[in-house]
Amino acid sequence: MQELHTLDQLGKVHLMGIGGVGVSAVARLMLARGLTVSGTDAKELPVLDDLREAGARIHVGYAAENLGDADTVVISSIIKAGNPEYDEAVSRGLRILHRSQGLAATMEGHHVITVAGTHGKTTTTSLIAFMLREAGISPTFAIGANIASLGFNAEYGAGRVFVAEADESDASFMNYQPDVVVITNIEADHLDHYGSVEAVHQSFHAFASLLPADGLLICCADDEGSRALAARMRRERPDLRVQTYGFSEDADRRLLDAHPRDNRFACTLEWGSGQETDLEIALPGNHNLLNAAAAFAVGLDCGLDPEAAVEGLGAFTGAARRFDFRGEAGGVRVYDDYAHHPTEVLAALRAARAVAGTGAVHVLFQPHLFSRTNEFHREFGQALSLADTAYVLEIYPARETPIPGVTSELVTKELDTAGGLVSTGQAASVVAACAKPGDVIMTIGAGDVTEQGSAILAELRTRLGS
Repeated sequence: MQELHTLDQLGKVHLMGIGGVGVSAVARLMLARGLTVSGTDAKELPVLDDLREAGARIHVGYAAENLGDADTVVISSIIKAGNPEYDEAVSRGLRILHRSQGLAATMEGHHVITVAGTHGKTTTTSLIAFMLREAGISPTFAIGANIASLGFNAEYGAGRVFVAEADESDASFMNYQPDVVVITNIEADHLDHYGSVEAVHQSFHAFASLLPADGLLICCADDEGSRALAARMRRERPDLRVQTYGFSEDADRRLLDAHPRDNRFACTLEWGSGQETDLEIALPGNHNLLNAAAAFAVGLDCGLDPEAAVEGLGAFTGAARRFDFRGEAGGVRVYDDYAHHPTEVLAALRAARAVAGTGAVHVLFQPHLFSRTNEFHREFGQALSLADTAYVLEIYPARETPIPGVTSELVTKELDTAGGLVSTGQAASVVAACAKPGDVIMTIGAGDVTEQGSAILAELRTRLGS
């Protein structure tokens, strides 16, 4: 764990990459706590106006003089040496904190609930924050996506509870001091950082070990990695409270009889000795029922009445780019999802199958990162084969440089369904041509594939009418 900092140590704070979803959340909370905040981003973004209105001094375009009289600089993982502001901060000897360290400072004095996992953490964190707010607890929260149901991805509440999404991608979740840890699942990912699957699992173990005596660890019993962590922590830390949730028979919060119900998804949730309640949510798929069960377990620990907890969960309408309904044209529904790991892709397509009913499912997928494509191209191909047609764009590189021989063709070679490679310019027309009334189209990936949704809807209107 890194050195912990308190807000009164930070002085005036300058945030680099302030338009990013994670850094903007830190800025919003620091402003709410009364700090003097400035920041820079490479381009003008809508969130910057929100931060200006909240009192931040904002610059567009990096320059050394933008630091002004800052005492502390907060950066995201993409800020490196060579950035003029970063280099200026180093030359001045300013305190430089990772985004997660800045967020940890805003947690001071709170009961901290953190949600980690390879998949599902954004939705689960959002469900918890929304449920608690609906119940009148007024939590502070910081989430890795914009949440329409909550208004923003971060808000400073009047209550003592702080709910935060904990990012494992670079092990920065080790900067927190959680009182409650939720682990949705543990799988191989971010191997460019960790190097091995074993190191991934060890990182989650180290994170759970941050819990204090009588802290609460909540793990998914249906996921092998999360289940193993729960068992290990029960052996190593008898001073902790460890709970599990899932469809597994031995789960402490057990889900039964999952089924669609009028465009919603429902199940029975057993949560104690002979105690059960009906859980119904607006989010499709068994994986989202699991996310809701994790949130329910947190709600009980916060003292919520079970009926109040499920009522709040049922009113939540989703996080941005998590099975996000983009529109309907010609009887074809179009959804967008951020899934960028094979397990996430499979979960998204299973949900699409449930929503489509007797209709077909068509997917436009964009791999994210050369390293992840190289590691999981077989698994991506297998997951995408659940769709009736699967078209694949070229890899979205994000922070990486190309790896020789690693292209989207590695994925398409593994497809066991119709489809194949498609260019960005042709994607919308090619995918729309596959669909007929009653079908579902999904755009999937963590890159700019999300921009294809509106183009696909336009093509559908031309082909099938509105």
